[in-house]
Amino acid sequence: MKILVTGVKGQVGHALQHTLGGHHEIVALDREQLDLADTDAVRRVVQLVRPALIINPAAYTAVDRAEKEPELAHAINAVAPGILAEEAANIGAGLIHFSTDYVFDGNKEAPYVETDAVNPLSVYGRSKLMGEVAIQAVGLPHLILRTSWVYGAHGKNFLKTVLRLSAEREQLKIVDDQWGAPTSSHAIATAVNQLLDAWQIDNQSQSGVYHFTNAGSTTWFGFTRAILAAYEVRADAFALPPLRVKADTVGAITTAEYPTPAVRPRNSRLDQTKLNKTFGVALPSWEQALDEVMGQVQRFD
Repeated sequence: MKILVTGVKGQVGHALQHTLGGHHEIVALDREQLDLADTDAVRRVVQLVRPALIINPAAYTAVDRAEKEPELAHAINAVAPGILAEEAANIGAGLIHFSTDYVFDGNKEAPYVETDAVNPLSVYGRSKLMGEVAIQAVGLPHLILRTSWVYGAHGKNFLKTVLRLSAEREQLKIVDDQWGAPTSSHAIATAVNQLLDAWQIDNQSQSGVYHFTNAGSTTWFGFTRAILAAYEVRADAFALPPLRVKADTVGAITTAEYPTPAVRPRNSRLDQTKLNKTFGVALPSWEQALDEVMGQVQRFD
């Protein structure tokens, strides 16, 4: 199948290109080749490539900066997905689009299901929600995959930042009252590959929103300690340079003690039951995914 993948220099796009490349004909485009803020370019590229499927992991993901750049976030996260959907429909293609846990306000005690009321707290969250709505309005075969806390061996992310700062500083203090599922780009790409085998694109009843994260949950503090503990095991085994901050010396703080321009949901846990029942696809635990990623990390920047 001919698949157009956007944002291939990003974490998920990079993983998708490498994972799907051995199974499908991939047209992989980065921001220089396809600027999602340019609606004319989006239409032109889709019509030129004419894929059977578009996978859109590209997004404006600078959550805090979006508070100062709402127009750009809106163009990329809200408008562009709708244009991609319209052009996919025009050529008879399907669309897989990635969304976020940030469409919720985090006030629910239990993990969120797809039918729960949305209430984004930030410009980023609102723009991603509008992208979901724009796709659904077109009515083409589509899957909207909400994921959370994405990281990987490629690109800039929380894991890389933790390792870099732990090498540079004597102490780290990390928020311990926001809950979610760290989700690796590798696990996402592997699950998408399985999803493509199970998804009947012409079965409109399968179209819709699905929660798509690694299983289990933790806090940013818990994730940080797990990252450092995994590094320490590898450091002993492979004679890697020691870090100044150790897993058992990380400090826990509250969200109130670490204010950010954009408000984050306290509860970002997403229930994947719908995904499992519909397609038989289940992402592994976040702990297992972290072990796999740590074996691939070569650089902290």
